[in-house]
Amino acid sequence: MWGGYLHSGATSNKTCQTFFSVKTVVNRTSSESNCRIYVRAQIFYGRTMSIRKRGQAQQRANGTIQHKSHIDDQRTDLTRWRLEDDRGRQTWHYLETEEELKAWPMSTADKYYLGVDTQQPDLPPAKTPLQACENGIRFYSKLQLPPGNWGCEYGGPMFLLPGLIITLYVTDQRLSRPEELEIIRYIFNMQNIGDKNGGDGGWGLHVEADSSVFGTSMNYTTLRLLGVEPDNPRMQKARSCLYNLGGALYGPHWAKLWLSVLGVTEWDIVNPIPPELWLLPDWVPISPWRWWIHMRQIFLPMSHMWSRKWVYPKANSDPVIRQLRQELFTLPPEQIKWSRYRNAISAKDNYHPKSWVLNIINWFLVLLWIPLFRVSWLVKRAERWTWKLIQMEDANSDYADLAPVNAPMNFLCCFIEEGPDAVSVKRHRDRIHDFLWMSGKGMMMNGTNGVQNWDTAFTIQALSAAGLATRPEYHEMLLKALEFLEDQQFVDHVVGYTTSPTYSDPPVGKTTPEAGYRHPRRGGWGFSNRTQGYVVSDCTAEAVKAALMLQTLRDPQDPSKPLFPIVLSEQRLKWAIDIILPMQNATGGVSSYEPARGSEYLEYLNAAEVFGRIMVEYDYPECTTACVTALQQFHEVYPDYRAEEMQTFNTRAVQWIRTNQRDDGSWYGSWAICFTYAGMFALESLRTQGEIYENSERVQRACKFFLDRQNEDGGWGESYRSCETGKWCPHPDGSQVVNTAWVIAALLEAEYPHKEPLERAVRLLMGRQQRNGEWLQEGIEGVFNKSCMISYPNYKFIFPIKALGMYAKRFGDMELNGTIH
Repeated sequence: MWGGYLHSGATSNKTCQTFFSVKTVVNRTSSESNCRIYVRAQIFYGRTMSIRKRGQAQQRANGTIQHKSHIDDQRTDLTRWRLEDDRGRQTWHYLETEEELKAWPMSTADKYYLGVDTQQPDLPPAKTPLQACENGIRFYSKLQLPPGNWGCEYGGPMFLLPGLIITLYVTDQRLSRPEELEIIRYIFNMQNIGDKNGGDGGWGLHVEADSSVFGTSMNYTTLRLLGVEPDNPRMQKARSCLYNLGGALYGPHWAKLWLSVLGVTEWDIVNPIPPELWLLPDWVPISPWRWWIHMRQIFLPMSHMWSRKWVYPKANSDPVIRQLRQELFTLPPEQIKWSRYRNAISAKDNYHPKSWVLNIINWFLVLLWIPLFRVSWLVKRAERWTWKLIQMEDANSDYADLAPVNAPMNFLCCFIEEGPDAVSVKRHRDRIHDFLWMSGKGMMMNGTNGVQNWDTAFTIQALSAAGLATRPEYHEMLLKALEFLEDQQFVDHVVGYTTSPTYSDPPVGKTTPEAGYRHPRRGGWGFSNRTQGYVVSDCTAEAVKAALMLQTLRDPQDPSKPLFPIVLSEQRLKWAIDIILPMQNATGGVSSYEPARGSEYLEYLNAAEVFGRIMVEYDYPECTTACVTALQQFHEVYPDYRAEEMQTFNTRAVQWIRTNQRDDGSWYGSWAICFTYAGMFALESLRTQGEIYENSERVQRACKFFLDRQNEDGGWGESYRSCETGKWCPHPDGSQVVNTAWVIAALLEAEYPHKEPLERAVRLLMGRQQRNGEWLQEGIEGVFNKSCMISYPNYKFIFPIKALGMYAKRFGDMELNGTIH
């Protein structure tokens, strides 16, 4: 039955053998008979596993984990997968026929993403930093997609696929069989088996994390819904891990909600999420419009689902659900008093414990509000309003939604409200593919629908910083990238904004319920593509910088002529500045999606438990620097446009950067790991105000912070534990290419005068480069909300290219033995 999908790939790990058998089981319900295919995998290990203690930092990072076992025998034929990029909408397709294969050849990018040999030729060995830089560009340029952007996996979180698969299951929909097979393979490949995180058989919050109840219960459930049987040895191992953690009763809030939707647990286990919160007047300090955009757009559909207490209709007759009720808990379900476990949570999941304030609120809601005051007319009004806000979110993003956490939730709400045949349900079902990403490890769910705008803007800047943007051989690549950014700029307003009381041109940082509480967006850029619909401060700023870098270049052969056409008009660039200026907070710093609207005290209401700093927007050195440098660059080209406002903005912003520096000279990064990342941005900000190593004590402290942590091999390596702990944690695998490139760029921005430590770092980058020009994947690079890591695989190209080029410009492009080129 699976003959067209199976591919028996040879594995280089001869110590592990995997054997699969297919079993057809007929599940009969009162209304139908249907067949489900189950995979039965028996895995035999022929080598001893090395087990480490729980909590000990793992010795392998993302991309370098050497699993003792891979579910590689039960997979699709990787050479049949193709990535389609339709104006930045990236979707993977499995080709079934030979005719399809002939009509759609495999690209170099396809091969690279899938871990197939790209067959790129060896390049002349680089003897100088600029030669290494150009070798990197030659390889990386082959990964540019037809619309002009670069794609990549944006994986890492292990709680995304479960929400999708549960939603599809309870709405009686399925992915294609190739997609399901590869999701199974991916989840198994991310399991903590062998020497990965102690080998206890569970899953963590992200791919490098220790096992948790959230990760283990959700991924176990996902595999069962996709047809993996409970007697699979890997599943038995996972259950053992889950039981050691206390069972699914000790999962966080989000896990309990999804299991209640599925009918595995009862809704009594879920702490209240009343939609009446959305009826609070805007002036109330805890009103949801003041929350961080991700928090409010996730808790919006969650509150709607909680209020409806919707449960999978076939839960009591579905044998898989009935079995899960037995498999996920250490007690028989009939003995469980569900309400007693509302606040139960494993220590491994409890990164941000519920505050006493939240516990009192939950007590009030359960004992007083719900039984005594929650009248039906108020509930109906609240549900109507949350449903309206959900519809506005779908309209503003063409059903792509903010991210893959709220997207399946909105999908389910549409199913509940409008039924299986509704246009909204069909559109959501189609949009699912925007988040799925195929790799050599299987099919994952990206953290957004891509990083298209972000990586493309950084790529342009890298070549410009390296002094290579005028080279003829890179002109077409850069022009396509510029045209992509032009195509992805928001040129329309959010739904309801133009008729709202806060509409103005240029916009201000105010919002209203008529606009869905959204920040204005015309002129901005998002993180991924225009469809997703959310403007981001630093994404807008980096796109402006990239466009100006190219559009202000003069032709080296004829300086009277521009080298690149004016793709983004002056008016469009002014729109972007109009979006950035109202993003500044009262502190002078800049947040991500919108100005801060609520107090940090709202963290007392953080119910997510597994994340920190999630309730409101914060000031970020990364976002602040991006806006400072974009405004300065724009002012140099268009000095008369809102000049005084931009000067005020930058003065206040850089002053915030100064005050945000720690005593040891560092800055804490919130969007990548961690001190190396933020320090690069902060020093770039200070340079715009003339602060460099020679004249600034704070810049000297920042440089000392980095130099004190340089490894013997010349590089820097920082663990994701830095993000969790707020303290520098060295990477267990030593120096990392990306961290090293960030520090090189930081020291060069600071105009650090001594060449020797920089040359040592450059030697490391050159030594890690492969003969075809690429750098291999090392540790995971990104983070959000302090505790969850996420991948930025293109960083290993973008930032080494930038750092090597900057070094060559500063110190000359000479062989490291002293010969000048």
